[in-house]
Amino acid sequence: MGRAASLIASASARRLEGKVALITGGSRGIGESTARLFSKHGAKVLIADIKDDLGQSLCKDVDSIGGTASFVHCDVTKEEDIENAVNTAVSNYGKLDIMFNNAGTIDQPKPSILDNTKSDFEKILSINVMGAFLGTKHAARVMIPAHQGSILTTASVCARIGGVATHAYTSSKHGVVGLMRNTAVELGQYGIRVNCVSPYVVPTPLANAFLKMDDEAKLVFYRYLNGAILKPEDVAEAALFLGSDESKYVSGHDLVVDGGFTIVNPDFCMFRTYDK
Repeated sequence: MGRAASLIASASARRLEGKVALITGGSRGIGESTARLFSKHGAKVLIADIKDDLGQSLCKDVDSIGGTASFVHCDVTKEEDIENAVNTAVSNYGKLDIMFNNAGTIDQPKPSILDNTKSDFEKILSINVMGAFLGTKHAARVMIPAHQGSILTTASVCARIGGVATHAYTSSKHGVVGLMRNTAVELGQYGIRVNCVSPYVVPTPLANAFLKMDDEAKLVFYRYLNGAILKPEDVAEAALFLGSDESKYVSGHDLVVDGGFTIVNPDFCMFRTYDK
């Protein structure tokens, strides 16, 4: 391949060339992997998080390999922080093409609803649902005049089935999918696409601690695709698709990244491949 052809191929491989992306919860886990991947594909990335040191360190890593990234402190439960993050993206880079509402948390495992307190429930919803609402609202504020944009939110397989996580976390993920669908209907008239990505368990430190997931437990959790383990990079690839022009006619969609987990009842299945 000649140099000219190589440059054209390289440019075409950069699926977010010229785009500006804001990622909440972007300092670690799925957010970090997405920031790195978006930058690799040509996007200018603004990382918004409460983890200042991690976020600034990530920006240096991205910049060191030729990418463009900056950091802004952002608590997604505070509207002024979300508003400032969106304004910073526009101020730094001139526009906002992709808003990824990725920030989220999970509460302590209390299976009985009698052990769940009102304050604990409200805390999870204030981060997971209110954060997505505020991110969507302020992204729409700058995307509507531009008549274009892609808004993504990290949901979960818990938005499809019950019994996997706590009452608060499960309710919050159902909430963000509902918010996504409603805003997709409203914002479509302005050329703005709104979608969710719903991962299965990603073995981050938070998930490992919550599920007590050691190496033996992973054999049970990841038995659906011959033991393949879901990684943050896999979820980032799904976000890349939804953020890019390759999904230009995809809106109101919840992209499940679960290896088939939510379509299988392992206790009633004729294909007994899960005992391997």
